[in-house]
Amino acid sequence: MADAAAAAPEAVPASVSREGALAAIAGGLPYVRGATVEVGEVVLRTDTGSLIAVMTALKDDPRFAFEQVMDICGVDWPAKPERFEVVYNLLSVSQNHRIRVIVTTDGVTPVPSVSGLWAAATWWEREAWDLYGIPFSGQADLRRILTDYGFVGHPLRKDFPMTGYVEVRYDEERKQVIYEPVKLTQDFRRFDFISPWEGMTTLPGDEKAHREG
Repeated sequence: MADAAAAAPEAVPASVSREGALAAIAGGLPYVRGATVEVGEVVLRTDTGSLIAVMTALKDDPRFAFEQVMDICGVDWPAKPERFEVVYNLLSVSQNHRIRVIVTTDGVTPVPSVSGLWAAATWWEREAWDLYGIPFSGQADLRRILTDYGFVGHPLRKDFPMTGYVEVRYDEERKQVIYEPVKLTQDFRRFDFISPWEGMTTLPGDEKAHREG
């Protein structure tokens, strides 16, 4: 009886949530620096050098079985030495649970690509590179995906101007699309500083009240 009891899986206390139990198990994986439950989501933190090992375990270990990567996105913290967080949202269809994995980078040191584990990651990594400038090593198709060809800069960095650097228009004489420095033309802008309570003397529908006679 003692041997049978020792072989039985350890029971999870009733007070521990499903997410808490998953965080406890995932937190025991090698190279995981932290496992918490934040706003109902399990969040793991690891280093870029250990990312592939952690992701492989999350995909192949039957306790996790994360078959799909649903999203990869960037978060920019300009004041931090490693200003970018790369956030991976994984889904297990068979186990019906989700997990979020976060690594950090300075924007120069590349993050290992997980496209070898999930082919769909190629799209998300290209988007993170295009909009934030986060490089991914081992990604064979790291091209821009949302901005135009020849675009300079990365739109979602905090140091990127809201107006951009160049604008695109079709030149009728050259019969081609050309790039030019941004020009904020004022010719067709009309600025009316009159208060609406002072400038409007007749409300729509009251025309008859102001007719003479």
